[in-house]
Amino acid sequence: MSKINLSEPEVQAREKRLGSITGFIGTASQLVHCSRNKELEDAPRSFSQCMGCSSSTALCQLSLIQDAVVINHAPVGCSGDFAKFDFLNIVGQVERNLPKTQGRYFSTNLEEKDTVFGASEKLEFAIREVYKRVNPRAMFITTSCVSGIIGDDVEAVANALTEELKIPVAACFCEGFKSRIWTTGFDSAFHAIVRKIVKPPQKKTNKVNIINFFGSHIFDELLGRLGYQADYIVPYSTVTQLEHISEAAATIQICPTLGTYLGAALEQIYGVPEIKSPPAYGIKGADNWMRELGRVLQKQEEIEEIIKSEHERVIPKISEYREKLKGKSAYLTAGAAHGHAIIALLRELGLEVKGAAIFHHDPLYDNQDPASDVLAHAVHTYGDVKNYNVCNKQTFELINILNREKPDLMVARHPGMVICGAKLGIPTFLMDDEQFGFGYQGVINYAEKILETLDTIEFTKNLAKHSRLPYTKWWLEQNPFKYLGGGYCAKNY
Repeated sequence: MSKINLSEPEVQAREKRLGSITGFIGTASQLVHCSRNKELEDAPRSFSQCMGCSSSTALCQLSLIQDAVVINHAPVGCSGDFAKFDFLNIVGQVERNLPKTQGRYFSTNLEEKDTVFGASEKLEFAIREVYKRVNPRAMFITTSCVSGIIGDDVEAVANALTEELKIPVAACFCEGFKSRIWTTGFDSAFHAIVRKIVKPPQKKTNKVNIINFFGSHIFDELLGRLGYQADYIVPYSTVTQLEHISEAAATIQICPTLGTYLGAALEQIYGVPEIKSPPAYGIKGADNWMRELGRVLQKQEEIEEIIKSEHERVIPKISEYREKLKGKSAYLTAGAAHGHAIIALLRELGLEVKGAAIFHHDPLYDNQDPASDVLAHAVHTYGDVKNYNVCNKQTFELINILNREKPDLMVARHPGMVICGAKLGIPTFLMDDEQFGFGYQGVINYAEKILETLDTIEFTKNLAKHSRLPYTKWWLEQNPFKYLGGGYCAKNY
């Protein structure tokens, strides 16, 4: 098993730690085969239109810790995400009845002279000034390409200021150039939290950690029926709350792409068991996940009663929706684990999945347990997916594929991808709440959302008539993977 090493200030990128990739053409079953047999090869791109940044995904988690601050040791241009996360902070506080506070994010504003002479002193000044102004419970320093290239010793500064200020000052190494896989930023943020914030357990509690993004609190009722309390982390947590997550009875991940590192760290270091079953998407997936939860929490009998009652409630409704959706097809684009979950949901409702553009692929997660493989679960339960493409947000590839496949529906997990379907006259919806499709009710939620979206066909067609694509006829007639080399993951498969 891969071991979490807290003595190292920096977590390895997913390419090195897990063997993750960002380029693949083939079928979902081929990708599962290659992952299981250690034959996975990353197909390189000779042209790339865009790429996600680890710094942004680290900020996604750290910026919403309610009584901490983030200092971005970077040029001011790297602060472009501050406004987005400040908005999410305000919205989340309102939804959760939390005290209203503005997000506290700062930049050291590295300039040309700093790249020549170094900026450690500038960072020290920023930390002291921010502490004086805000008096936070903890501080996180997120690094950038510039601070990484010039070689500032951010860890030494963080350690010295921790001793001086008597609060945790944690370095989070998330330079964008070090990894092509943007989810490495999540791992960097969680590494900083586990190293500098989480304390050894003093006692065990009835709390269950829920590693999530910004979604709704769907676990309160379920865990309450089992005698446990949901503890949602990391967004909207306090430093004190995070200090005690080592005392939880278990850890649930709403999305393994997000929580693989933190879930494994809490289990390996503090003995908090991680629910390793793939998340509860589709009826079969929900059954497996519920039974694993019951096993870990020693509530098997109660879980079986819940499964029985939920089957009685939702399966007749699902049969009705399948009839309405008969003959419909879909294409999806999303991050890895949530994309695999959407495959399960679409197949559960009887839709043909014409293909998928998934942003990266982890052959295994940090727990190294094949039982956590979400894609393998979707393939083994619902069958193969042709035209499966690992594609790190390359819009030019997606437009070309959609133009060829012409599905009845497109499902997108990230806002920037939605317009791709709409401009081609394909009804499209954005799934921004990852909890929306979770569990038995999640299948019903998806069915209703899909039917609502399909009803927009006339509007979408009219929109397409008055829209222009930025891609020429020449490109739309090319092979979508003209710039992606390597073919299938295994040369002899």
